[in-house]
Amino acid sequence: MPLKNYSTEISAMKSISEIQANLVLHGASSIMVNYGPDREPESLSFIIPTNQGNIPFRLPANVKAVQTLLEKQKAKDRNRPGQATRVAWRIIKDWVAAQVAIIETEMVTIEQVFLPYMLVKGQSTLYEAMLDKGFYLTEGKDGI
Repeated sequence: MPLKNYSTEISAMKSISEIQANLVLHGASSIMVNYGPDREPESLSFIIPTNQGNIPFRLPANVKAVQTLLEKQKAKDRNRPGQATRVAWRIIKDWVAAQVAIIETEMVTIEQVFLPYMLVKGQSTLYEAMLDKGFYLTEGKDGI
């Protein structure tokens, strides 16, 4: 089965603007696009006011992983300049839209959905911090 959105022609910036609009509609008070050395968008940072205060999040786009999968699947558009970037951001746009729909039902909160992407310790996400500790909340599994 081909990767979702593998043939998209929608620019990364259009997908990012749709993500931003959705986040603003659901309470984001600040949004910033972060660019890599190649001047391609690599993540989207935003702040959501919650009952616990303003919480910062960062959604990364792993373009290299998308490029690898496009090549593996021999997708016809895989070698077009920027295709992996367009696909990555379109997938993120769809994911955010789906998560927001679940939030709207009140089955989950915005904090629950975006928790792995919450920024802690400067620019690390909670997921990255947990990965560093072997997914333990203390110093490591020997600390429990």
